[in-house]
Amino acid sequence: MKSLFLQKWIVVPLLLISLLILFIFMTIIKAKSQTLETVPNVDLNKFVGKWYEIASYPQRFQKGCHCTTAEYSLSEKGYVIVENRCNKDSINGKQSYIKGKAFIEKGSGNSKLKVQFFWPFKGKYWIIDLADDYSYAVVSHPNKKYLWILSRTPKMDPTVYEQILSRLKEKGFDLTKLQFTKQI
Repeated sequence: MKSLFLQKWIVVPLLLISLLILFIFMTIIKAKSQTLETVPNVDLNKFVGKWYEIASYPQRFQKGCHCTTAEYSLSEKGYVIVENRCNKDSINGKQSYIKGKAFIEKGSGNSKLKVQFFWPFKGKYWIIDLADDYSYAVVSHPNKKYLWILSRTPKMDPTVYEQILSRLKEKGFDLTKLQFTKQI
């Protein structure tokens, strides 16, 4: 009888400690995989047009790019036409161009898109910050490995840029990876 009593006193605390460790572990994992929130709604008619890349996380496919722009237009078939341009290796370098399609994720308020430059591959393109007047936009991927700060003009007001950075830091982005894009 004594050994059964002792076993309960050992097993119950061990079980509680195990549950506590599991709870802590799950909390840490959830915090690290915090969901990236998008803006609630994007008016595509206001979003279309030309955007200048102000800063971004460097990507292999943009290596050597200067004066990077993205131009969006609405297709008659219900997707967004994406045209990206940059000058290679210098501000006056040869222009590089790629055209793709962006498909809107249903129920996202137009803030989650899937961009396709090469069939059948699509990448998530989430609008996570957007000026009320559509003068700037911030785009990322839920894994936070991609980040673009876009503006309607080649230069951005430094105060606005710092406010964007502050919000990105709150969302858990590593600002040390961010690089300015040279524009004319």
